[in-house]
Amino acid sequence: MSLALIADRVHVRAPGKLNVFFGVGEVQADGYHPVASVYQAVSLFEDVVATAADEITLSVTGDVDISGVPLDDRNLAVRAARLLAGVLGIDEGVHLDLHKGVPVAGGMGGGSADAAATLVACNELWGAQLSTAELHELAAKLGADVPFALLGGTAVGTGRGDELTPALARGRIDWVLVTSTEGGLSTPTVYTRLDELRSEVDIAPARGVPTVEAAVLQALRAGDAVALAATVHNDLQAAALALRPDLADVLAAGREAGAHGGLVSGSGPTVAFVAADPDHARELAAALSARGHTAFAVHGPVHGARIVG
Repeated sequence: MSLALIADRVHVRAPGKLNVFFGVGEVQADGYHPVASVYQAVSLFEDVVATAADEITLSVTGDVDISGVPLDDRNLAVRAARLLAGVLGIDEGVHLDLHKGVPVAGGMGGGSADAAATLVACNELWGAQLSTAELHELAAKLGADVPFALLGGTAVGTGRGDELTPALARGRIDWVLVTSTEGGLSTPTVYTRLDELRSEVDIAPARGVPTVEAAVLQALRAGDAVALAATVHNDLQAAALALRPDLADVLAAGREAGAHGGLVSGSGPTVAFVAADPDHARELAAALSARGHTAFAVHGPVHGARIVG
């Protein structure tokens, strides 16, 4: 089956994310952990340009290190295109030009943003006219963070993280990110280390389904960066620090440089610090850069995957 092309080129931009709060429950029989997360989409973006082609192919460029990015079916963008084509029952191809602005394997959902952008781009390119809800259902098949990359903004994620409820967030939150020059961390490896730590020491989670602390949502509703900084939390941080002890030094450097609060983002190794406002974020980024770290300011919330132009 073939669909009439709506356009021969579609450009979509999707954001990276931070986990402002991330609670992880006990591992289940299926190997997954129930989570309670507050996601915020921030101003680092992945760009996907989809062009009509005979086959599904991919090329990658980036403002970040892309040396570890696969170009075959291991790449979430390729898998997203194949999934959509299969669901539509079509034999159309597409060439995906992917430009990465989110650190690779940095705990910020860059691959998930690629998949979300590809779903939106191919839906438009192929004239499929799938609804937002239908795209969300496909996104959840690709990974827990992909639906949020479609949605953007600020949201609470439960279940595996893909059951989303938009959260009211007033105004703008400024962040300073410190990225790692020593390579990324594998999300499955971090979860495995968390389970090991919980069996070795007394940091076992409360039984049942984790929940988001009310103070986090209150700070977001108020647009209060200082209050938010006091409530940010990540259950995966202990595991990330166990695997990468140097991240503890980064957290300490941020506090010494005047950050209101900080945490490892997702499974790491990116570290995120809360700043009071844009000027404070620039000053904090400059101070951390002067200490030899790769640091830059971003802000949130921003929109989810969206057609550009």
